Amino acid sequence: MTLTIGILRAAERAAALGSLAQLRIAVFRAYPYLYDGTVADETAYLADFFGSDDAVLVAARDGEAIIGAATASPMRDQGEDFGAQFADAGFDPGTLFYFGESVLLPEYRGRGFGHAFFDAREQAAREAGAGGAAFAAVLRPADHPARPADYRPLDPFWRARGYAPVDGLTVAMDWKEVGEDSSSAKALQVWMRQW
Repeated sequence: MTLTIGILRAAERAAALGSLAQLRIAVFRAYPYLYDGTVADETAYLADFFGSDDAVLVAARDGEAIIGAATASPMRDQGEDFGAQFADAGFDPGTLFYFGESVLLPEYRGRGFGHAFFDAREQAAREAGAGGAAFAAVLRPADHPARPADYRPLDPFWRARGYAPVDGLTVAMDWKEVGEDSSSAKALQVWMRQW
């Protein structure tokens, strides 16, 4: 087993789209996202995300297999409606990077990949001239019926990295949840770090 981590460039990203789509589906199906997605939807989402010239994809590999990934791009490339929610809260979307996701297969967790994903994305954001970074985490009630007994929120990890939830700033994203007949809006809390 040879574990590596690195940034995939445009040609590598295109070649990895199918693997990345499968990875996202596998990881996001679990609590708290409970995502019931398709490879076609995921491939379209990733292709759109990587349409940004400054988009970043950090991939973790076990040999040649992609076992984890994290994405980032300038907030301005996330769509006008999405950026407007940040502007309405008093933040300049032009100065922020958006961290799309950080996914890792469960058997590889606890080996430092989470920190490596944040380090690489923060470096890319700084190099692009961003003054901070934000991401959104799904909100679920503590008594959600699908919450595993051993579930550990990532809040302490994010806080240790210097991120904090932005009071009053939540965003809505649509996806089909396990058990739903169609997609519905889900509330996500925005976390941010400025430097």
